[in-house]
Amino acid sequence: MSLPRTESHGLDDDARTDDELVVETVRRTRTPAPPETDGADGDQLDLADRQSLRRISGMSTELADISEVEYRQLLLERVVLVSVWTTGSQVDIDNSLAELKLLAETAGSQVLEGLVQRRQVPDPATYIGSGKVAELRDVVVATGADTVICDGELSPAQLRNLEDRVKVKVIDRTALILDIFAQHAKSAEGKAQVELAQLNYLKQRLRGWGGNLSRQAGGRAAGGAGIGGRGPGETKLETDRRRINSRIAKLRSALREMDGTRETKRAERRRHQVPSVAIVGYTNAGKSSLLNRLTGAGVLVEDAVFATLDPTTRRSATPDGRVFTLTDTVGFVRHLPHDLVEAFASTLEESAQADLLVHVVDGSDPDPEGQIRAVHDVLSEIGAGKVSELIVINKADLATPDAIANLRSRHRDAVVVSARTGEGIDDLRRTVEGRLPRPEVEVRALIPYERGDLLDRVHQAGELLTTEHTGDGTLVVARVNADLAGELAAFDRGSESLDPTVRGG
Repeated sequence: MSLPRTESHGLDDDARTDDELVVETVRRTRTPAPPETDGADGDQLDLADRQSLRRISGMSTELADISEVEYRQLLLERVVLVSVWTTGSQVDIDNSLAELKLLAETAGSQVLEGLVQRRQVPDPATYIGSGKVAELRDVVVATGADTVICDGELSPAQLRNLEDRVKVKVIDRTALILDIFAQHAKSAEGKAQVELAQLNYLKQRLRGWGGNLSRQAGGRAAGGAGIGGRGPGETKLETDRRRINSRIAKLRSALREMDGTRETKRAERRRHQVPSVAIVGYTNAGKSSLLNRLTGAGVLVEDAVFATLDPTTRRSATPDGRVFTLTDTVGFVRHLPHDLVEAFASTLEESAQADLLVHVVDGSDPDPEGQIRAVHDVLSEIGAGKVSELIVINKADLATPDAIANLRSRHRDAVVVSARTGEGIDDLRRTVEGRLPRPEVEVRALIPYERGDLLDRVHQAGELLTTEHTGDGTLVVARVNADLAGELAAFDRGSESLDPTVRGG
């Protein structure tokens, strides 16, 4: 049956056989080997653990051993993608559906077909309209799909109506992203944050069938409550909702305790006035690779969306000895679920409280400007919209010269790098160092040799200009913060504040 006004995106070629489709799906879903580099990505222990499980052929007790392709076919859900085109151009909807396809494959599915319905607004009852639901059912039957994924957040009514009519499992974009987060969460805090977001999502979508789910009754069945105790009692739906609310309260309490540890570390850095740099950007833009290249952190690097959920902070230093921190954060995506933003609030605060945001952009993506807009939307939502930002165009080894030139024309201060090959990394280091906040007070002090702790603090938290070793101590000229300048006042040999307000104090 043809689908009028419904566009089919050829995500799999109809001319190929089922075996060829399975082979291609396995090739797409199998995690690629890490690129051969000069060790900038570290030991990659997390990636080795994720890739460690392998099936050994010949171990089956069946008479005829199944192949790896057949084995993987049993594990992959067969899905059909559905999107509603309300605004934007054809290119926009193509990019959106391609991203949904990547998300679906990351979650562990085989994409069979992609359908787009052109409407002014999504149908409030069935998302794509009652007439198109029957056509979607025909596509599901014809392809043998067992799941339908919608490119949008469905209301409880839309979800229920679609499942009732299509007769297979239906999930929306939010549930898909939550599933990927659940697969990749490793730390106790990450798992708690994902569970909190999932429960907030599920609480609004519980389904029940009235009195049939009643689990408490009045009268004798309720233990002889007698008059006033009779009635249907609490339904299974109400019981589930109460348990979910109780679990949400426990998770929020646990996350507040975990956030206390993170806040203690942030307070210590603020006390020593250590500048902080947060690496933000779209998912799979290369943030973790960049952190590894700059600091040798060795965190997980994988060509997959949302490979990084737990923030990683590493210490770095400028050539003149100033110490600062670099933090790898969770990637953003278009229409990031609000429940996720709320659940990951403590993690995302790393970006809001940073002195500088290194915004990594995938220069090889078909729509890098759309990614930049999506990241800016999330940054504004978490209160980081006014933090100083440095655009870094990554994957220069894959991007076309025209794409790089177009991005640089829009963002003139951007730095072009390739975290994989190391191209432009030195330029990026110099730019970041130049954008770091500088100490505001210039001091000239003769520090006794027995006060090596003060000299060390000048090296760590200040900007050392000159040093001279004398018979009485080390004569230093440096720029430091106001607190350290106060401690050095006892050894002052003529200090000058570059800030008139500080000088007056």
